[in-house]
Amino acid sequence: MESGIGRRAFIARSVAVSAGAVLGAGVPSGRAGAAPVAATGCESMPRGRIKAMEISRLLLGGNLLTHFTHSRDLKYVYSLTRQYNTPEKIVETLGVAESQGINTVVIHSDGEKNIEPLKRYRKEVGGKIQWIICPTADLATPDFQEQVSRLLDAGTEAIYLWGVKCDKAVKDGRPELIAEAVDIVQAHGVPCGVGAHDIEVVRYCEAKAVPADFYIKTFHHHKYPTAPRPDEITGPNSEIPGYWCKDPEELAGFMAKVEKPWIAFKVMAAGAIPPPSAFKYAFENGADFVLAGMFDFEVAQDARTARGIVAAVSGRSRPWRA
Repeated sequence: MESGIGRRAFIARSVAVSAGAVLGAGVPSGRAGAAPVAATGCESMPRGRIKAMEISRLLLGGNLLTHFTHSRDLKYVYSLTRQYNTPEKIVETLGVAESQGINTVVIHSDGEKNIEPLKRYRKEVGGKIQWIICPTADLATPDFQEQVSRLLDAGTEAIYLWGVKCDKAVKDGRPELIAEAVDIVQAHGVPCGVGAHDIEVVRYCEAKAVPADFYIKTFHHHKYPTAPRPDEITGPNSEIPGYWCKDPEELAGFMAKVEKPWIAFKVMAAGAIPPPSAFKYAFENGADFVLAGMFDFEVAQDARTARGIVAAVSGRSRPWRA
């Protein structure tokens, strides 16, 4: 891509390219095959606020962009995603997302390779999409502090603690590392979130009044063919892939009393639940934001789905906290 291309022209071209790719491929109807809607502008996507950041209710997830697809035992999908989501395609996807009113991307760092397309989108295109990024180093270590500094120097607007590390800290009996890491980030004057797959991470933070600014917590229903059976949730197979929210009803009940903003992720159980069902469940049951992994040809339809669901949602079990 040529340096200096105008942001408006690039985004318009990105939307057109994505639409052409889908319509010309003869993909069957469904999530990936539906024709994207026209770009509608950032103002049409509902937003919430975390500290000083105004954030779209639908956020662009980073796992597909970093080729970490959670495709269960379908190992070829990792390679397929890597072949499709090249650095150029990632830049293009950011443009499509921004054109649909998605103004924030959430991604984990892995050295500099995951950050480079984001930097390129800003520098070469003039894109304005915000970054919420998690360091992957062990919590509250010198490496963690160094990664935080590098991410902020690169332009990150908010940091969150990687759920993998927070889960481990609680499991290993060292949950105090979470509070120490939050303090490290907030000393830089930026919002800090706590990520988690395990509800015990959020329980600890709430019980100890850890001053996190938001949570990023897995949340999805179990109404899909490969959802876990009761014995898989607590028995010897409880660690098998296929779900990331062991007890969604328990989580919804607990989060109803939590006053911090909540970004729900893995809402589609890594592709097992269609977006309309996943988004509706998350928003109706208390999530303030939905973080969704999307290929470029899925963004427009998913954005349209999110806009419609947020506009129609009623009877939430939890007040909007952002």
